[in-house]
This record gives sequence, C-alpha cells and structure tokens, in this order.
Amino acid sequence: MSMKWRHRRTSYGCSAEGELSAREGRGRMKTILCVEDELKILNNNRAALTRAGYTVLTASSLAQAREHLAHRSPEAIVLDIMLPDGNGLDFLRELRAADSKIPVMLLTAWSESSDVARGLRAGANDYLSKPFDYEVLLARLEALFRNVEQVPESVEKGPLKLDISAGRVFMNDVDMMLTRREFSLLLLFVQNEDRFMSAEYLYEKSWGQPIGSDYRTLKKHISNLRRKLEEGNCCYKITAARGEGYCFEKKSTF
Repeated sequence: MSMKWRHRRTSYGCSAEGELSAREGRGRMKTILCVEDELKILNNNRAALTRAGYTVLTASSLAQAREHLAHRSPEAIVLDIMLPDGNGLDFLRELRAADSKIPVMLLTAWSESSDVARGLRAGANDYLSKPFDYEVLLARLEALFRNVEQVPESVEKGPLKLDISAGRVFMNDVDMMLTRREFSLLLLFVQNEDRFMSAEYLYEKSWGQPIGSDYRTLKKHISNLRRKLEEGNCCYKITAARGEGYCFEKKSTF
C-alpha cells in the first residue's frame, strides 16, 4: 500500500528532494509556459520545472496564456485541454494557423488513443496523460527540445534553398513565392527524394488532419507546385503513379 501511495505522490510533477536535486539545472534557463486551471497541479509543475532549471510562466486560462505570449516567447508550452475559457486544442490550432513554431506538449486527463491522435493532428509535438510521473514529464521535455534543436534553419537541394524559419523557398536565389501549404509539401518532397508518398500521407503531414475526401485540394496544390518548379526550369520534378502516390525526383538528362 505504501508503494502505491509513493507512486501517486510523484505524479503531477511532485518528486523526492533527491530526484529534484539531480535534475536541477537541466533546463538551462529555457522558458516554459504552463497552462493549467487546476491550481495544485499548476503549482507543483511550476516548482518541479523551476528546480530543473527552467524559467516558468503560468496561466490558469487561455486569456492569461495569450497575455503571456503577447509579451514573451517561451521555448515550449505545456498545455491542458479543458480550460475555463475554452478548449486547449482550439488554442493550439490558433497558434499553428498563425505559423507559431513553439513546441507544445499536451498535458491532459484525456487518455484515449483517439484523443491522443486528435491532439497530435491539431499540432501538438507530444502528449502526456494525467496522472503522469515527474521523471517522464522532464524526460519528454528534454526529448522535445532535442528534436526542435535538430531542425535545420535551411535545407538545400540543387538550385532550391528552403528557409525553414521563414517558410520561403528560393530557386537560383529567386523567391518562388510559395503558399504555406506549397512550402510544407515541397519540404516533404525534398526530405524524401526518390520516395513515393501517398496522397493521404502528404495531406495529413501538411494539413495536420486526415484527408477524408479532399483529394482535389491536394491535387490543386501539387499542380501549382509543379507549375512553379517548371517556370523556374528546375532540374527536379514531381511525378505521380497510380496506387503509389507522388515522388520528387531529378529530371532525366537523356
């Protein structure tokens, strides 16, 4: 019985003093915005993250979270879903629609696989269900930051240069004037050269949701992307094969 009680006390960010000391300084002063309406959980997480070396901003509502973001740029957001003035998923979609690249970890009591999938498709980088363990929370945040730091600022492929942070593509130093969706698609193609990718995969990666019956929209964006590549006389092309999908490959020189 005592073992169960000790495990439950480490949930929601509580931990033994020795564990906290071992973790102290791990955050290297990165700033995290915690959005949580349950005061006990919010305070516990703030204390745990602070001891781990993070600077912590707290918000118990979406209004407070927006106020923080108007003045600060945290390196990550730990976000609850059910909040008094709205739904965390809607807030997350709002961030992504504004092209915010801030990593977001959802921290919620919703634990069904369908809930996890919905959260990730809304733009979350990770998802942790309550009750959670302090060690897991910190390890997930460390992994999240590692993944973000591994994203290059730009990607080059032949005459193409993709500016990841700005969402712009230059062909032979000329801006291709791509839309946000066209940029996402071209980045996927460049990162997967010579590999066929299904329409379903491309749509879900670029739109953040299942394709449903919206194949026409994907075809229109790929058609526009092909046209812009051709107009710049690019040495790469996008081909299609029934049953396989689309492939980004170098044009034959023969």
